[in-house]
Amino acid sequence: MDQIELKDIRLFASHGCLKEESIIGSDYSVDLSVWGDLSIAAKSDSLADTIDYVHLHNIVKEEMAVPSKLLEHVSSRIINRVFNEVVTVEEICVSVAKINPPIGGDVASVKVILCEKRP
Repeated sequence: MDQIELKDIRLFASHGCLKEESIIGSDYSVDLSVWGDLSIAAKSDSLADTIDYVHLHNIVKEEMAVPSKLLEHVSSRIINRVFNEVVTVEEICVSVAKINPPIGGDVASVKVILCEKRP
């Protein structure tokens, strides 16, 4: 199976359980990997035959703009949207990292990684 990766999509969003997080917001980094058959696109050189990474990027941006308490929740929404809108995706992994999380320590980021195969 073939793979497309979007690495380090940098966004500002308002996720978190603390009230301040939803008001102030924070920086995030998202990685998205999808698997599917890219052999037709490799031969045809046509965007219509591949998994459009611009579409994937837009899904990530739109879902990250919707506040969630948990990174798990926003990650799951991204996965569901990709499976609903991009029928050629067979498997997906998404990681959402909160940069400089407010956890009372010197931590660069906290990351949640969810992976699923098409149901």
